[in-house]
Amino acid sequence: MNSNRLAATTSIGAVHLQVSDLQRSLSFYRDLLGFRVIRSEGLDAWLSAAGEEPDLIRLTELAGAGRPPPRATGLFHVAYRAPGRAALGRWLRRLLDTKTTLQGASDHGVSEALYLADPDGLGVELYRDRPRDRWPFRGEYVAMVFEHLDTADLLAQGEGRRWDSADPAGDIGYVHLCVSSLEGAETFSVDTLGFNIMQRDFPGALFLAAGGYHHHLGANIWRSADAAPAPEDVSPLVNYTLGMSSARDAAAVRARLETAGAPVEENARGIGTRDNDGMTLIVRVSRKGVE
Repeated sequence: MNSNRLAATTSIGAVHLQVSDLQRSLSFYRDLLGFRVIRSEGLDAWLSAAGEEPDLIRLTELAGAGRPPPRATGLFHVAYRAPGRAALGRWLRRLLDTKTTLQGASDHGVSEALYLADPDGLGVELYRDRPRDRWPFRGEYVAMVFEHLDTADLLAQGEGRRWDSADPAGDIGYVHLCVSSLEGAETFSVDTLGFNIMQRDFPGALFLAAGGYHHHLGANIWRSADAAPAPEDVSPLVNYTLGMSSARDAAAVRARLETAGAPVEENARGIGTRDNDGMTLIVRVSRKGVE
């Protein structure tokens, strides 16, 4: 492996979100989407698809949080991945049965996706991957598209199993960020962290990944070009986690961060740093060890 590239087993491990009302957000992530609470302490709750460690989502209540200014850098949406088409079909059935508003549904060629918003307006994507040998490419780059999603067929795939919760094999596939500059995002994510560019011809956006995945990170300037970060007390994103399969892989990322002069802070959770727009990510060894 190129020592300047992330290991192929790199994953997005978890997100820590600030919400304005914890119980309202639990009604969404737990009761509607079916994630299970692992534990809760005061104004914090930790959830996963399987109901056990490691967590996928940490929710922290902070009055006024979750509604950043319309022009600010920060979190665009979090993409929660179903392990197959039947699981995504059950999610869609759940949303329709509860009369939940969908903001969109798309066939991206590499995946099929549903879009909605949480109670604070944060974008949420629910998706499933197509097999890699069916992904469209344009030269060396993946060619993600926006086409009509056959929701009727998707629903049919999910029939036959009563809804009780999210599929326990579900995880976070990627996070999508609003950045001030695509050039700055590329410098940090590619040159420092070690991602590869997977698609760069979509207007105002950049998609990056490790191990040939279609993307672990999305970055766009659609409403944030040259913008300042959202104030920390209203930003929905506290941090997101980059999961490594070994301590050696994590140490390699730390070395690149230090060489680039990026801030590095090590604690019990892992190696913390901030990107060019001040967003915090934590590099840690993950039990998952997959995309």
